[in-house]
Amino acid sequence: QVQLVESGGGLVQAGGSLRLSCAASGRTFTSYAMGWFRQAPGKERDFVATISWSGGSTYYADSVKGRFTISRDNAKNTLYLQMNSLKPEDTAVYYCAARPGRYGSRPWEYDYWGQGTQVTVSS
Repeated sequence: QVQLVESGGGLVQAGGSLRLSCAASGRTFTSYAMGWFRQAPGKERDFVATISWSGGSTYYADSVKGRFTISRDNAKNTLYLQMNSLKPEDTAVYYCAARPGRYGSRPWEYDYWGQGTQVTVSS
C-alpha cells in the first residue's frame, strides 16, 4: 500500500504558474506509475497527466499539453506537476494517484489516491 499527500495548490491569476507536489510513503515508489487528475465542482474526475515508474514516459490530456509538465524524483518519493499559463478553466481539485504497472489515463485503473489540493485560477 502507498500513501499520497498533495501540496502546492492555491489561488493564482490567469497566466500564472503553480507547482504541485505529491509525497508518497509506504511501498516502493518505483513500483508505481503515477498520474494527476482533477475534478471541478459538479464534474467528473478528469485525467491530466501520467508518468511511468522510471519517468521516461509521459502522456498528457490535450487540454494541458504544452502548458503542464509531469515529473517525478524517485530518490525523494515525490511526484510533481508544473503548471504554466494557467487558465480559469484549470480551476479544480487536483489529485495524484498511483497504480502498479503501466501508466494510464483512466481513473479506475488507479489503486491509491491522495486527498487533493485546490487550484483556483482567477480571470
